[in-house]
Amino acid sequence: MSLRQSDTGSSTSNEIDWASLREAALANFTLEALPPTLKLPALPHAVTLFMQKSRDESATIAELARIIETDTGLTLELLRHVNSAFTGVRHKIHSVQQAISLLGLRQSTGFIVTTGMQAAVLARRSKLINQSCFWNASLQKALFARETARLLKTDTEVAFAGALLQDYLLPVITTELVDYYVRFVDSRSSQPQLMCDYERQVLGWDHALAGASLAHRWHLPDDLVCCILFHHQGLRILTHPQLGRSPAAAVALSALLPDQLRQHYSGLEQLRLLEGKWGAFSLDELAARVDELHEGLELGVRNDFPLLRRCHSVLDGETRWNDGTLKIPVTTA
Repeated sequence: MSLRQSDTGSSTSNEIDWASLREAALANFTLEALPPTLKLPALPHAVTLFMQKSRDESATIAELARIIETDTGLTLELLRHVNSAFTGVRHKIHSVQQAISLLGLRQSTGFIVTTGMQAAVLARRSKLINQSCFWNASLQKALFARETARLLKTDTEVAFAGALLQDYLLPVITTELVDYYVRFVDSRSSQPQLMCDYERQVLGWDHALAGASLAHRWHLPDDLVCCILFHHQGLRILTHPQLGRSPAAAVALSALLPDQLRQHYSGLEQLRLLEGKWGAFSLDELAARVDELHEGLELGVRNDFPLLRRCHSVLDGETRWNDGTLKIPVTTA
């Protein structure tokens, strides 16, 4: 049986020429622009094989399952995921083949890729970013993007995976180029500059370009690559003729949420502004929904810093961040 028989997706998302958007945006950038000393992560071998085999129209569920079963970590994570409250299965799933059959190719691929990329990044100890807090914030952004994608009536699974992956390269490059990022953090309270603008100014490239280029080299689907590539477009992405109601727009809105590096100086203020222009969008309701979903997950990521509390602490002018890793003083932009 071909797995593609069970695949479904958003027609709006599928009508977008993601490859053309990716080619145009990356036309003037290659990974060779990065410092030669920068050690980029590598995907687990099983993930690479899975990606290659999944592009074969004749690939069966059994063939794809056998690839995942060669990696004990991926197997355990997939089974834990499919048996969690996240998927809502009534009967326990015991095999990788059952799990892939239940999720379908697109969702299975998204989970395998995000899990593999997380493992690759976590293998590198970060000098600046607390990994637990980083992945907690990434999961919050992913849940937020998925709920926002529902409002946009676009592909929720691509939005979830794209938001989870949007900053995947930051723990690596902030370690390899730690001096540059420490200067950014130290001057953050007096410098309302987007982090990606700072990166382009001092490095000549930003983490969105680098992350998207590496993801493309790994042969990730173009829609995921574009979600990474355009995740710092902010509210202006909503006016884009192709991306305005796409998963990439949901990811870009999630990127405005707070994180350890405070990449968007006034991200939450922008989301508040959006509330006044889009009646269906409520930051408080979405943040509360994200916290509710986060608490119901069994993915091994504790929600020590609920999103609703983070949003209120920033907008109320209290200490912007206090997770034990970065403490950025509050100023009025």
